[in-house]
Amino acid sequence: MAQDKIHIPASQGGLVRYFEESKSLIELKPEHALFLVVLIILLEIILHWYGAGWLGI
Repeated sequence: MAQDKIHIPASQGGLVRYFEESKSLIELKPEHALFLVVLIILLEIILHWYGAGWLGI
């Protein structure tokens, strides 16, 4: 009766391949992500300068 058990190989037991289950709707190239980061940094610098000049700091 003990012979009827199913054994899963220890090297692959419990592994799930998530990349096959879902696909992202938005995909960015690394160049586009870098451009967005630089754009946000520049916007932050411009707003900081504008705010400092307006407040007289």
